[in-house]
Amino acid sequence: MGSSVLVTGSSRGIGKAIALRLAREGYDVAVHCRGNREAAEIVARDIRAMGQRSWVLQFDVSDRAAAHSILTSHIESEGAFYGVVCSAGITRDNAFPAMTGEDWDSVIHTNLDGFYNVVQPLVMPMVSARQGGRVVALSSVAGLAGNRGQVNYSATKAGLIGATKALAIELGKRGITVNCVAPGIIETDMIEGTFADEAKKLIPLRRFGRAEEVAGMIAYLFRDEAGYVTRQVISVNGGML
Repeated sequence: MGSSVLVTGSSRGIGKAIALRLAREGYDVAVHCRGNREAAEIVARDIRAMGQRSWVLQFDVSDRAAAHSILTSHIESEGAFYGVVCSAGITRDNAFPAMTGEDWDSVIHTNLDGFYNVVQPLVMPMVSARQGGRVVALSSVAGLAGNRGQVNYSATKAGLIGATKALAIELGKRGITVNCVAPGIIETDMIEGTFADEAKKLIPLRRFGRAEEVAGMIAYLFRDEAGYVTRQVISVNGGML
C-alpha cells in the first residue's frame, strides 16, 4: 500500500475519526483544517504517537487558489498522496423559500467545489506514481433521499455521488478506486431532545451511528481487499434507506 493520505476536515468529528483510523491502518496522514489549527495539531500529535508521520495543512477548501498552492507545495516536498478522503463540509439549513443566496453559495462552494479544489491537484501526481490509489468522498443520506430544510446540502451531496461515479470511470484503468460513503445520522453533541427522539423512529437499528463506524468503512475501502470496489455509494445509516 502507499504511504500517505489526506483527510479534509479532520480536526474534529467524522474527519478526525477517519484520520486516526487510517493512521492505525498504517498510513501517514495529512490532517486538514480550515480554522482550528490547535485541534488539528492535537490530531497530528496523536497520529505521530502511533508511529506514523503527520502534517497539518490549513486552508479553506472553497478557496481554489489556496488549496492548489498548499497541496502542490506539499506534494513537491513529500511526494504524491496514495489517497484522499473528502470529509470537509458545512450546512446552512433553511426552508427553501427563505434560503438566501449566501446560504446556497457557501454550501455549494465548500461541499461541491471543494471536491474539485482538493482532488484535482492530487490526481496527476497519483497517476504518475503508478501505485494505484483511493479517493473517497463523504456524501450523506441527504444526498440519496433529500431532507427538508437542506435543499442546498442535499444538492451538494447528490452532486458528489455523480462526480465520484464519473471520476471512477476515468481513473479505473490506473488502479485508482473512487467511491462515496454516505453516512446517516451520526452522533454529535448537537443531536438531542425532540429531534433525536423523532429521528430514531426512522432508523431500524433505533440508534445513531458513531463516527468510528463511518471510519471503519473507509478503512476497508483503503485496504487491498477492496481493490475491486469502485464507483459505489456505500451507506452507513442504520437502515434508514
